[in-house]
Amino acid sequence: MVEDDNSSAFKPRKLMVKVLKATVKGVMFFVVYYVCWQFLTSFATIIPGLQQAVQIFVGVYISLIIVGEITAGTIYQYFFGVANDLFVISYLIFSLNGGTFSMMYQNVGLQVDVHLFLIIAMMLSFVGLSKTILQAIGFVSKKAEIV
Repeated sequence: MVEDDNSSAFKPRKLMVKVLKATVKGVMFFVVYYVCWQFLTSFATIIPGLQQAVQIFVGVYISLIIVGEITAGTIYQYFFGVANDLFVISYLIFSLNGGTFSMMYQNVGLQVDVHLFLIIAMMLSFVGLSKTILQAIGFVSKKAEIV
């Protein structure tokens, strides 16, 4: 007996596989974050607000990864991919204060210019954004060929 792709018994199983895969990806990303954070704990005492900024970034990024994985195979996957790339770009600009980082530590003022790092990170994010947009165009054109 051949199972039809549109049968109602097939869709919940497919959805459960997507949810399981998304959960595994989210947990793996969180484990990597947790292990890396153990090495950066000493910086959290020096730089105020670092832990909160990193936790917010990781939380939103993992959420977008999970939702993007659940919507895999649909056009919404690319919407969440674009949202993920735009979130990374905007959060980099916001958290690095436009490229200058300054702080006071024991009566010593420290100001670091991270424009070069910001530009490189943004260019890499724009490459990812372009890739996602081109994949969405390919997905839509492939769906148009089928119809």
